[in-house]
Amino acid sequence: MYDHHMLGRLIDLWLAEDIGHGDLTAMSMIEADARAVFQMNAREDLTLAGIDVAAACFRRYDPGVTVEVVASDGTSCRPKTILLKVSGSARSLLTVERTALNITQHLSGIATETARWMELLKGTKAKLIDTRKTTPGLRMLEKHAVVCGGGANHRLGLDGGVMIKDNHIAVAGSITAAVARARSKVPELIKIEVECDRLEQVHEAVAAKADMIMLDNMSLENMRKAVALVRGAIPLEASGGVNFERVRAIAETGVDYISTSKTIQAARAVDIGLDDVA
Repeated sequence: MYDHHMLGRLIDLWLAEDIGHGDLTAMSMIEADARAVFQMNAREDLTLAGIDVAAACFRRYDPGVTVEVVASDGTSCRPKTILLKVSGSARSLLTVERTALNITQHLSGIATETARWMELLKGTKAKLIDTRKTTPGLRMLEKHAVVCGGGANHRLGLDGGVMIKDNHIAVAGSITAAVARARSKVPELIKIEVECDRLEQVHEAVAAKADMIMLDNMSLENMRKAVALVRGAIPLEASGGVNFERVRAIAETGVDYISTSKTIQAARAVDIGLDDVA
């Protein structure tokens, strides 16, 4: 789910960046009335994300083109799967081609990487969530891609919840004081999460009635102890030191959430092409 008004503003920026004063190749080589039909195809196994964004790119540049979205976001696609079909002005389609492909390849790469991680969590209760370590300007779309891959979103921004970290605790004087101060200032429905790197901090966060606790860079043994201590009263999020090789072991400690930036930051763009329909 993303804001379509914001998407339009983003597409305008992307197209302005790529086109500049005009597509010299298309304008010099292709007649103004030339028509074409293309289809966007998967060229490798992937989990799709951003196909509606690609469609919006074509429509935004030229409302006269016809766009048919064939595959849905979140779909697992094999090579040669048709994702989208476009027809209309040949100049328009070729001018927008790279922008539409870039964003779909990038977002599908995130969805594909997320789905790969999700396979490791099968049979556990842990949910994989993202972080705010996103590409500036693309957060809402990258977080959408995580959901397409089966993951879930943490805060969308700093206004999405209270996260009390070590420096906040140092300024406030204690976890108890920090939670109490935050509770007195924020709306009732806003959750307050406390970052803890020691078990004694978990004890204090529970007593302070935090809504959620982040176990920061804890050992697997201490994560298990924290789970036993909390006994399901407060959701626990494991963060820090999370990688593909270790995520299953973290999930098996019994934590509720595992947060990682790697499904976004370490994802590679997948191979998708726009091919002429003869």
